Amino acid sequence: MQARPERQRTSGLRIATRAVHSGERPERPDFTPVTTPIYPSATFVYDDLEVMDQALDGAEGRFVYTRYGNPTTWALETAVADLEGTTTAIAFASGMAALHAAIMTSVAPGDAIVASRDLYGATYAMLNGQMREWGCQVEFVDMLDLDAVAAAIERLRPTLVVCEVISNPLLRVTDVPAVVELAKRVRAAVLVDATFCPLLYAPAADGAHLVVHSLTKYIGGHGDVTGGIVATSALRRERLANFARTTGGTLGPFEAWLTLRGLKTLPLRMERQCANAAAIARALTTHPLVARVNYPGLPDHPSHATARRLFGERGYGGMVSFEIKDAGREQVFAFLSALKIVVPATSLGDVYSLALYPAMSSHRALTPEERAAVGIGEGLVRISVGIEAVEDILADIDQALHAAAAAGR
Repeated sequence: MQARPERQRTSGLRIATRAVHSGERPERPDFTPVTTPIYPSATFVYDDLEVMDQALDGAEGRFVYTRYGNPTTWALETAVADLEGTTTAIAFASGMAALHAAIMTSVAPGDAIVASRDLYGATYAMLNGQMREWGCQVEFVDMLDLDAVAAAIERLRPTLVVCEVISNPLLRVTDVPAVVELAKRVRAAVLVDATFCPLLYAPAADGAHLVVHSLTKYIGGHGDVTGGIVATSALRRERLANFARTTGGTLGPFEAWLTLRGLKTLPLRMERQCANAAAIARALTTHPLVARVNYPGLPDHPSHATARRLFGERGYGGMVSFEIKDAGREQVFAFLSALKIVVPATSLGDVYSLALYPAMSSHRALTPEERAAVGIGEGLVRISVGIEAVEDILADIDQALHAAAAAGR
């Protein structure tokens, strides 16, 4: 029997050396694994140092150091780019890291940014805080008021326009194609956060330059990974990659593998979650303890026509938010405490149904006045609908609503 190559390398060496090197760096296999392997190695070596030099220079498909790129992460980036219809993508350690990188590589101090006024709370806080401190002029507008958007773009001539397809937590749907056309007038880049609607709508097809997802949410889908990704062009990816190398906010291979595994069931999960959310939204519109329901699939939602045009028959998302009638913080806490199946947790897009109180979590960084200005009341609750039986989810929400009503007496 022929000796294994690693045995040949370590033959005659002392045990301390063999313990370190035995079994490592075998010959390349002549098989292909069915699933992408996890490559936990921090560094990679090449027989040809010229190839290693190319890898250090950022050659596509070459890996030398995981902060520069990793084969497992590359597989995830390739998959997401394919789903989003972009040339490429680059993954980061969180959704906010991805957003920060996308913004920082698109503007310079002194540039103007026009952004939606009802962005995710942490995105709003970053634009209103760090980006202003960095020297950018930031103006928040109602992204559904296209006249206001056009006026802000014409007046400020921004370098970047930032919006979400579906806003958090009021689920207002941006007319992305119209915003892109307005941005073209001043050659502004458009960044779209599409976390709430993977597979339902691909903003890049309508001209968005940067499409951001929090991988933590629907794409990962199981509440066991934190990550973010930017789907974009090759030129913008190069800027993002340089930013990631120098700031270090890259996604690890274990997280990339978990996300890649979650991605495989995304179409099935989204189909079920959209159907469940639609059923729950319809039921809550007639519930005596609910004052208002926000769901773009409802005909009376202000964004319904836009949502139908963008999403077609693919569904309206898995998120529902609603105002508990006559509720404040005490009643909302009673509602969340009474839930048995729905998990009161600060996230979304999991297989589990999750409930969140925006005033306490996603929009905590905003003052009560700022929340009120964008329509987030003290009784607003957001449900990320999971894949459980819809009858069980509804029964749980119903009993929790009655517990909240009892707490208010």
